[in-house]
Amino acid sequence: MTIKLQQKEKIKSVKGTVHFFVTVLLFGQVWLRFIQGKTCYNKVMEHMVKVGPGSLSPVLLVNCFAGMIFTIQTARELVRYGAVESVGGAFALAFCRELAPILTASIIAGQVGSAFAAEIGAMRVTEQIDALYMLRTDPINYLVVPRVIACCLMVPIATIFGLVVGVIGGIFIAAQFYQIVPEVFLESIRTFLLPSDLLIVLFKALIFGTMVAVNSCSWGLLTRGGVKQVGEAATSAVVSSWVAIFMADFLISLLLLDKPI
Repeated sequence: MTIKLQQKEKIKSVKGTVHFFVTVLLFGQVWLRFIQGKTCYNKVMEHMVKVGPGSLSPVLLVNCFAGMIFTIQTARELVRYGAVESVGGAFALAFCRELAPILTASIIAGQVGSAFAAEIGAMRVTEQIDALYMLRTDPINYLVVPRVIACCLMVPIATIFGLVVGVIGGIFIAAQFYQIVPEVFLESIRTFLLPSDLLIVLFKALIFGTMVAVNSCSWGLLTRGGVKQVGEAATSAVVSSWVAIFMADFLISLLLLDKPI
């Protein structure tokens, strides 16, 4: 029994390593084809609707409640020490810079990334991708590149919407529970949150969207077996996307650590 478990762990480790290199290779192929203009642009709009409007409701809800929760926790402590004017600043430093892009990308990874992996995985196990080769159609141009472009365009837009709704939620909680007028809250945000911070948020959203799309599509392309493996690919796509999002956010924060904002 122990030997079988060890063998399974070794197989999972090998699969994870193979998937990492396949994802890196796929990333390079996607951007090479994008630069060359080899993609099905008529498919981009279809996926943009799925990534943007199709995922907007959970994105707005999660960011709204996250903004309210964060305001409750920070305002309670800052008001106790008489730092009412800093509540919006603390909100800007944590929620606007970090939480909003991470939460938005995580929601899209769970809703859209799993769908990408399942769709392409189902095409793989039913030999539809082999049929594309027979029709002299490149699966990367037809299936992967439009999804990557859609995520690159829509994840930053969804992040901005989530950011705005989160700020509104924070203003509501600050006014209702701590009698902090919206003008004071917004002025504090304006003082701490610089235009360069918004550019960094959009840059993070672009990176996260690219990672979610490429990672999910690579899991779909590597799917072998049947229906069970398609479900496993969708689950693996979500989990690995979440891990990649947090790792990328850490590296970006580390790179900007000693730089003035």
